[in-house]
Amino acid sequence: MGIWIESSSLQGVVDQAGRAKEAGFGSVWAGQIFGLDTLSAFAVAGQHVGGLDWGTAVVPTYPRHPAALAMQATTTNAAVGGRLTLGVGPSHQLVIEDVYGLDYSKPGSHTEEYLRVLIPLVQQGKVAVDGAQVSAHMTLSTSDGLGCPVLVSALGPRLLRLAGELADGTVTWMTGPKTIAEHISPTIRGAAARAGRPEPRVVMALPVAVTDDPAAARDKAEQAFAVYGTLPAYRAMLDREGAAGPADVAVVGDAASVRGTIRSFQDHGVTEFVAAPFAERRRTVDALAELL
Repeated sequence: MGIWIESSSLQGVVDQAGRAKEAGFGSVWAGQIFGLDTLSAFAVAGQHVGGLDWGTAVVPTYPRHPAALAMQATTTNAAVGGRLTLGVGPSHQLVIEDVYGLDYSKPGSHTEEYLRVLIPLVQQGKVAVDGAQVSAHMTLSTSDGLGCPVLVSALGPRLLRLAGELADGTVTWMTGPKTIAEHISPTIRGAAARAGRPEPRVVMALPVAVTDDPAAARDKAEQAFAVYGTLPAYRAMLDREGAAGPADVAVVGDAASVRGTIRSFQDHGVTEFVAAPFAERRRTVDALAELL
């Protein structure tokens, strides 16, 4: 099981990774939004904290060329001893168009072309691809850090098929167990099987709180994660789950019920669970550590 870390300072990332290791977690995960560059932060933190796996969930594709991302990712992978999982995804129209001013009209084809450049580079260090949106002809001058697995933040059928055919799996957020079992897992596993690919990883990340006041924790989740209920990709997954909002998919309750819920995710096709503590963090982390 992994744990989500989040900090506005580089030292905070180092400290949280150190505490995760002390608690017994096998991996730490973090997103890439508008703060620290996550891959750079992992490269630094990995020099201070060994023995952990590191995962991005996720690095948006549009703002950087896949060749540039491949060089950064392989460098980080070398810095953390070959223990990086690179999670990528196209992000959302709200971010890509309104913040970066880029065209988000074809996220599906963009993602496919991006992966066809990125994956050969991080795996073999060379690529020759001509695409309508993304092209690259290059060979990396170093083999350091090659072999980094790539996950895709795939939720819809097209991206799930791409993740199964081209990548090592998917990493989800705000996606409940019913949706994993009935949609995510069968779609990506079917695509991987048809392509002759290995069994894909299905990494599931959700907000978690161990508490004596579940109602208050769910109220906090509804406020803290409200934006995810409005973004079309996540809204579609919540609707599939029959969830009114993010609070309905958060894992909330006493220690025993939270641990039981997390254990059950394996039965729904989840290969790895990433807990994102959002309330009573110390108590939540301590309770989760008992699962390890």
